[in-house]
Amino acid sequence: MASKNDNQKVIAIVGATASGKSDWAKRLAHKYKGLVISVDSRQIYKGLDIGTAKDKSFHQELIDIVEPADNFSLKNYQDSANELLKKSFLNKQVPFLVGGTGLYLDAIVYGFKLPDLREESLKLRKELEEKTDAELYHLLQQLDPDASEKIDPRNKRRVIRALEVTILTERPFSEQQKKQKPPFKTLIIGIDKPREMLYARADARVEKMIKDGLVEEVRSIIKKYPVDLPSLNTIGYREMIDYLQGRCDLPAAKEKIKFNTHNYIRKQDTWFRRNKQIKWVKTIEEADKLINHFLN
Repeated sequence: MASKNDNQKVIAIVGATASGKSDWAKRLAHKYKGLVISVDSRQIYKGLDIGTAKDKSFHQELIDIVEPADNFSLKNYQDSANELLKKSFLNKQVPFLVGGTGLYLDAIVYGFKLPDLREESLKLRKELEEKTDAELYHLLQQLDPDASEKIDPRNKRRVIRALEVTILTERPFSEQQKKQKPPFKTLIIGIDKPREMLYARADARVEKMIKDGLVEEVRSIIKKYPVDLPSLNTIGYREMIDYLQGRCDLPAAKEKIKFNTHNYIRKQDTWFRRNKQIKWVKTIEEADKLINHFLN
């Protein structure tokens, strides 16, 4: 007997920076009358447009939803995305999850059980934010060694999040990222491009960002907001802040963006390659065939 969830199907299009995810999503979602839901932890922020390479030529959900100074957790994202998935199923639309933030994707398609933090987390967060990166990571190593092995010690926001959950719930964060089977079927398509091609595309994109006004965008943002916001600890923004505050010249900032983007591409590729559920394709035609077979 067929399950009532057999018709609840989700398509995800993933890949590293500059692999062409937005272009594929635009074309495929149009063909299948789908709803595109962004899976990008930086495109959620209003005003961070050029540096995050937002494509506003078509409609995407979950971009431009919060201010740069707002706190927006993985749990917030998961709740928002799940609500959109429910609406898609009710409206008989095919949801397309599209982006390169692997943790966001996993939280949706593998149903992470993420705890809601209590109000006192705001007080605790302020206390933790006063500590150095090294102090925070050392504390995480003591309280939750398993989590410390999986979290980049330089990613202060994620380290603080893990400490918040561990301290407030009195259980290790690593134990709480359990998965539950979501009530839908998922096809995850990975865009398979040679790394050297991705590097070249990313470099060209950086040059275009500068021409399109990235310096002016960052200058405008830091007039309104503190430069140490987590949202501004983003490739393209932190390097431009260094330039605007006189710590380097523009050519050096540009090279740093390229170098850091290459590094990020490697990290994304490593994250996605670990997922054996992803079906890797080289062309949009291959993706189209997989989608057609999956939906029918």
